[in-house]
Amino acid sequence: MAKIIFKELSSNQNVLFPSNIYERIPANHPVLIVNQVVDALNINCLLSKYKGGGTSAYHPRMLLKVLFYGYLCNIYSCRKLAKALEENIYFMWLSGNSTPDFRTINRFRGEGLKEDIKVLFTQIVLLLQQSGYVSLDVQYIDGTKIESVSNKYTFVWRGSVEKYKSKLEDKIRSLLSLVDQHIEQDKYLEKLTESPKSIDSDLLRSKVKELNTRLDKMNKIERKQVKQLQDDYLPRLEKYEGHLEKLGSRNSYSKSDEDATFMRMKEDHMKNGQLKPAYNVQIATENQFITNLGIYQRAGDTATLISLLKDFEKSYNKQSQIVVADAGYGSEQNYRFMEDNNIEAYVKYNYFHKEQKKAWKKDPFGVQNLYYNKDNDYFICPMGQQMINIGHKKSRSDLGYISTTTCYQAQNCQGCQLRCLCHKSKNNRVIEVNYKLNEYRDKARELLLSERGIYHRGKRCVEPEAVFAQIKNNSQFYRFRLRGLQMVNIEFTLAAIAHNLRKWAKKLGFYWTLSKMYRLCKKLAKLLNLNF
Repeated sequence: MAKIIFKELSSNQNVLFPSNIYERIPANHPVLIVNQVVDALNINCLLSKYKGGGTSAYHPRMLLKVLFYGYLCNIYSCRKLAKALEENIYFMWLSGNSTPDFRTINRFRGEGLKEDIKVLFTQIVLLLQQSGYVSLDVQYIDGTKIESVSNKYTFVWRGSVEKYKSKLEDKIRSLLSLVDQHIEQDKYLEKLTESPKSIDSDLLRSKVKELNTRLDKMNKIERKQVKQLQDDYLPRLEKYEGHLEKLGSRNSYSKSDEDATFMRMKEDHMKNGQLKPAYNVQIATENQFITNLGIYQRAGDTATLISLLKDFEKSYNKQSQIVVADAGYGSEQNYRFMEDNNIEAYVKYNYFHKEQKKAWKKDPFGVQNLYYNKDNDYFICPMGQQMINIGHKKSRSDLGYISTTTCYQAQNCQGCQLRCLCHKSKNNRVIEVNYKLNEYRDKARELLLSERGIYHRGKRCVEPEAVFAQIKNNSQFYRFRLRGLQMVNIEFTLAAIAHNLRKWAKKLGFYWTLSKMYRLCKKLAKLLNLNF
């Protein structure tokens, strides 16, 4: 039997020259990219926040490296980052063996990066542009909903608040009228009890204060009613007003994360259409690098496009030449903004794919297929009668944009044999036509069906969609871990930076592999006396 030989165990032996951690890091490891990129950043905005004096502080460049590499490794907890600084050789090398505790890391992430995280993100994208990975001439835009850290059963709905507030105001009026029956009349009280307008807490508070000065002249029942106004109705009214103030223009919010809005999520494990507190995350990508991002409290994508494009121009002092997006962004306001800013818009509208089908083109009752007499401004219905112009209608979006539609009505639909197929109204058929929106859609259709449009439409499916898949599935970023819109913005921007650095490292690793293969082939050719 051969002698068994084990390798020497030197864990308990003292060495004269300690080993260098850097020697154990592979040449194409992502930690090197993180180190080089952060060293190239201008962090004067962070340094200006340090006042000096007192004890020494950890350098913000080191803390940035730890955060960026932590998010790149899917480590989002500050406690786990602090633990990695003591156990992981890559973190130990990045930090220079510094060991800030989790409170220091969390304070730097929340307070130190509060105003400057987007500036750092922009600098990294500009470094990518200088390296030739992005051009900033095209944006592939899409959005997704990421769940908030708050509890899904802590909802506040606008409809419920307004309903209960209205009922409470009726009770207040009724109670004040009862008190009024036993005390002298005054104009102020009469104005309060008879006014149909809503009662606010300031008005009720002043009235309760006035009634308290008359308690000596009231009986026991009246004093009890005044006490109910003061101890029950007034706090409830203030609570409802507080809810409405927090809601703003939204229809819902969460009590444990007041900036989160309840949205319908794709990740519906109960399969019952359950609403969850979440944020709408919008990104713009190029070559699967994130070039811009935004966090929004509204569920729909339509109203986020202009804000995202303005933010892009503000960050890079230029606007991209091409914007590619799906049908969720195809509104009249968005088309007009892109036209005014000379943007080539490959943006679908809601029925772009539907109108390509034969059934849409052959539908004789569809507005798009009715004959239109442009000279006399009227349509011809399937039965041959004229649908005349009966006026214009203006509608205002929630962003304040006013669109104008023209209305046309048939003269007589009574007794028409095709009425059941044409429309379901009890009156004569009325159609609405938005000529400006149709003009924008014609331009969009021409672009989308062109050879270049087909290319961009195909590429959009593998641009932001793949990025979201990488962040949500591979990086396990299904849910935010911080509360509030500002903290959520910091958290996702760090995740976006980590995604860009990870992809950058993979591309460099691929080039390093090719370079290594080239050198090996050259050596082999030299040994075989071949020209290479």
